[in-house]
Amino acid sequence: MTTPPTTQSPALPGGTWTLGDLTVGRLGYGAMQLAGPGVLGPPADEDAARAVLREAVALGVTHVDTAEAYGPHVTNRLVREALHPYPEGLHVVTKVGAERDAAGGWPVARRPAQLRRQVEQNLESLGLDVLDVVNLRMGDATGPRPGSLAEPFGALVDLQREGLVRHVGLSNVTAEQVAEARGIAPVVCVQNMYNLAVRHDDALVDALARDGVAYVPFFPLGGFSPLQSAELTAVAQRVGASPMAVALAWLLQRSPNILLIPGTRSVAHLRENVAAAHLTLSEQDVADLDAIVR
Repeated sequence: MTTPPTTQSPALPGGTWTLGDLTVGRLGYGAMQLAGPGVLGPPADEDAARAVLREAVALGVTHVDTAEAYGPHVTNRLVREALHPYPEGLHVVTKVGAERDAAGGWPVARRPAQLRRQVEQNLESLGLDVLDVVNLRMGDATGPRPGSLAEPFGALVDLQREGLVRHVGLSNVTAEQVAEARGIAPVVCVQNMYNLAVRHDDALVDALARDGVAYVPFFPLGGFSPLQSAELTAVAQRVGASPMAVALAWLLQRSPNILLIPGTRSVAHLRENVAAAHLTLSEQDVADLDAIVR
């Protein structure tokens, strides 16, 4: 078995951001796609999955996003097998608030006892004594849902006070829920769906940037339906890059608090995503891309 890297490459272009007292590169890696189809079961090639994780770290990635629910119990295991003992400066972010059922659903699991069990499972499967960042997943598979998050968020903060969690964040939430949570305890990041074509969180991105809170788009490349538009294709051809690299570069230029966690099962695709951190879009490029949602 290949030995995990113990040191990392110089920081990627795109700069860094701080999650509380943790510094991460703005271009990270999301491990969800390393599970099997439908985020269920293991991948067809586990060696290839571990190779992607090792290559991400070798390229300078310092932010890996995962969850015990992915698989379930698959991506955390792969992260540990590939990268433990974790290189200094690498930070693993995970998520609680939902479990998996036999049909592939994501049933809500936000009672205090459930959240404690999920945190403990993440600690065990990742081989950690404390989790760097834990995001509380709200809403459902269709998106955020209104309502108070005080009880589950308070339970997660209790686990933070016990020393099991270093920092807390939110996922799949409304702006009102973000404000409610921040009234209870500091929030270091918000993880919602956002990309070139899905811009409903524009105001939230800007508000969080003013307050120094990270915004982490999930499905930055469109998710299960990859981004497609004539404007995106035209800009990609003009700058000599792939449409997906352009979409990631747009996000990096959109706001300094945006952290990216694109996922892939392919080392070649991973390198293509990382190349986006080197791409600078002109004002005209950005204006043409902004026109996608007008």
